[in-house]
Amino acid sequence: MQHSDPIFLYTDGSSRGNPGPGGWGAVLSCGSLRKEMSGGFRLTTNNRMELLAVIMGLEAIRWDGAQVEVWSDSQYVVNTVTKGWKRKKNADLWDRFDAVSRRFRLTFHWLKGHAGHPENERCDRLAVEAASAPVLPEDKGYDDNNTIEI
Repeated sequence: MQHSDPIFLYTDGSSRGNPGPGGWGAVLSCGSLRKEMSGGFRLTTNNRMELLAVIMGLEAIRWDGAQVEVWSDSQYVVNTVTKGWKRKKNADLWDRFDAVSRRFRLTFHWLKGHAGHPENERCDRLAVEAASAPVLPEDKGYDDNNTIEI
């Protein structure tokens, strides 16, 4: 099924300690439709959560071929996608991103975090709340010997 209205995906990730407990938040909107989602892990990194927020948002979209405008405050994510930065870290997530991204027509936009953008601020709150949950699952893709932040 093809959908003509653009879908807006706002995302954010968070990690206390980096590595430490982390969370991701995403807001999808299309016309009058809106969906919020989040999740967290007990030991992960900020970059993993930033990327996972994008992946989870895209995986929630059911309209193959849709135009999706992705808004993120993560230069790591936006520049890796738009400028072809090397993907040495978080290969498990980049593979997952590649698989889901093929379904859409994507445009990535960077926005300054903590600058008052309502959707980015909401994603930040979702990510921080998710990272603060009393019981968090393991991030099975996180490897502290192979996931060094840039």
